[in-house]
Amino acid sequence: MISILGSNKRLCDGLSRRDLLHLGGIGAFGLGLSDWDRLRAVQASESLETPSFGKAKSCIMVFLFGSPPQHETFDPKPLAPVEVQGELKAISSNVPGLDICERLPLLAGVMDKTTVVRSMTHPYALHGVAYALTGMPTYTPEIEAKPRDPQHWPYIGSIVDYLDRHPGIGPRRQNSSPPNAVRHIGLPWLLGSKCDLAPLAGPYSAFLGGTYDPVWTDFDGVGTRIVPKLSDGQGKDVLDPFGGTTPEGRFRLSATTPLDAVSAGRLDLRQSLLKQFDQVRPWLTEHSGIGTYDQHQAAAYSLLTSSKVRDALDIQKESAETRAKFGMTLFGQSLLAARRLVEAGTRFVSVFWDPFSIFGGSVWDTHANHFPRLKEYLLPVFDQAFTGFLKDLDERGLLDETLVCCLSEHGRTPKIDNGPKGGGRHHWARVYSALFAGGGIARGRVVGRSDDSGGDVASCPVSPKDVLATSFHLLGIDPHTTIPDRLNRPLPIAGDGIVRHEMLG
Repeated sequence: MISILGSNKRLCDGLSRRDLLHLGGIGAFGLGLSDWDRLRAVQASESLETPSFGKAKSCIMVFLFGSPPQHETFDPKPLAPVEVQGELKAISSNVPGLDICERLPLLAGVMDKTTVVRSMTHPYALHGVAYALTGMPTYTPEIEAKPRDPQHWPYIGSIVDYLDRHPGIGPRRQNSSPPNAVRHIGLPWLLGSKCDLAPLAGPYSAFLGGTYDPVWTDFDGVGTRIVPKLSDGQGKDVLDPFGGTTPEGRFRLSATTPLDAVSAGRLDLRQSLLKQFDQVRPWLTEHSGIGTYDQHQAAAYSLLTSSKVRDALDIQKESAETRAKFGMTLFGQSLLAARRLVEAGTRFVSVFWDPFSIFGGSVWDTHANHFPRLKEYLLPVFDQAFTGFLKDLDERGLLDETLVCCLSEHGRTPKIDNGPKGGGRHHWARVYSALFAGGGIARGRVVGRSDDSGGDVASCPVSPKDVLATSFHLLGIDPHTTIPDRLNRPLPIAGDGIVRHEMLG
């Protein structure tokens, strides 16, 4: 191939201008796009040697269920008409030229620790948690209510767990998790389990098997605040712990607490029986194919006997001052627990701002009562908690080695619906915003741009699959790695996503 000198600046499709000159030149030699795809695969392998590869030892995935509006968070439109701009104005952040919503004043002071992507986009304006957090190429609302539907692909945290336990699959940078560490934990409880709908799909291991599901916590605590209603039609008041909770609230991991009926002696007896089982395992492995059982039972037993995870979840060990920085809300205290978990060596932690009591009554799905809910509840809680979280990680020297992703399913409509009381913005996936920090992410950067109304991508479209690929890259996993599905077909862990070098420091 003829190499033509040119700018090495990378474009928003992952190619450089020099690459485009290469692409124009290969046609003269009878080479096509399939050859170019193979070239990109070679370049992807080379990218594993870049300084950002494997920069993150761990990841904290923060998911704001229901989908915040881009206009009232990270992409305000102060020059737009009032029906687009809305009631809330823009304020300057500590990054020159980066304005955010006026109801995020604390976060405005730490935006120099983050990268904002203002050009997230995909085709599905529905609550597609599974589409947003897995490599699956298409989505239907029918399977969102079926967490174990065979069409689902594994959650990013499940893939990280799986590949860490199978180091022979794909090139990677070795992580420092001990062999039987709890690598994958979900907070504050099983997604969707505390509302009046069944748990939704998304954060599960799909065809990898239940072993790689998150280890879920639960929260023993009460709500102290009645949060603004979803709409006038909501008759029930909701004391929502995401709006406020008491300091006595505790996270627990049921797998780490033996049942009261199981004494220490009985637990030791069970371990003795397992040791006897170990003596015949070689024969059983040869004749029944259960060779992977040892790692599973070791992980389960470590949960029962180790205090490391229990100690990390014990947020009461933090000072009252530290806890107050995060805010005495379930969201804030979940972020505090997440920090303690990665500090203790957990590889992947998921924090969901999740429906409580009434589905939609406590999350970001603001079809009605939009502005009261944002001003009185959602934005103040997020502002305090996420700001305290970023500051705390940075002050402890953890941010540079911890990837933080703050995502949602989609965004919200550019034009306000003034029909419902309090206004409303509806589902919108053509453009929305996401926030990233740490673990190799650039500091103080904006990636992409929306148009003047915040309704379409104006430059640099970024897909949820690109976020997956970039996250795998930072975690030291080649995003082109494939894993076998139930039919033994090799599926790419990040779907068709590419590493977005624009996001990297």
